[in-house]
Amino acid sequence: MLRYLVLSLFFTLCACSRSNKLIIGTDATYPPFEFVDSSGQISGVDIEVGREIGKALGREVEFRNINFDGLVTALRTGSIDLVLSAMTATPERRKSIDFSEPYVKTGLAVLVANSSTIQSAADLKTPGRKVVVRLGTTGESWARENLKDAKIIALDADVSCVMEVVNSSVDAWIYDQLSIMNYHAKYEGKTRALLAPLREEVWAVGLKQGNDELKTKVNAVLARMRTDGSFTKLAERFMAKEKAMMTAQGLPFVFELK
Repeated sequence: MLRYLVLSLFFTLCACSRSNKLIIGTDATYPPFEFVDSSGQISGVDIEVGREIGKALGREVEFRNINFDGLVTALRTGSIDLVLSAMTATPERRKSIDFSEPYVKTGLAVLVANSSTIQSAADLKTPGRKVVVRLGTTGESWARENLKDAKIIALDADVSCVMEVVNSSVDAWIYDQLSIMNYHAKYEGKTRALLAPLREEVWAVGLKQGNDELKTKVNAVLARMRTDGSFTKLAERFMAKEKAMMTAQGLPFVFELK
């Protein structure tokens, strides 16, 4: 009898421990929003946003590093409570999960090799183009919807995609503006960045459908961070270079939602 009482107490304590934690899923391969720092800790803009949400809820936060194309499944099955991973709030994703109000506005852009003849998005539609995309991203869905005559190669890591361009193995990589800028800066002598957005997108916090109470609280945190300068401070801490690049090109910065 004592054994069963001990087991019952153990599982009760485990359940309480889980319920007191806010578990956030992220794919920590996307600096400056989520990445593993030199000390082995997950860091970045989204991580700080997650910490602010946890603080407001009075809950300990645990971050789980999950490959991007597995985040929606993890959320739907209850393995995590939120997704904070530079995730675009698309109509397709809204069929299976819910989203907070947006906190980032960006767009899909194109990275091409320096020697490429591609000068605009229209050039991508020439039959026979080879285009690389990150698996499970809006770059992949846009390419499949709009580039019917292209050979589309879907890979599961940013570095794999950019190296396809650097090595001139493909004609272009379609991804978000921030990443395209960063990888162009890293391989400036071998790439060109076409930043005019193929389409504009917004990023939001992913939530399980029906969790309206949590959604309301998350939205309140995001609203407060917009008004009290928190996002400005995060930009100064993590994105000074990106902000300068966008300002120089006359592009609105990602936290400017209007």
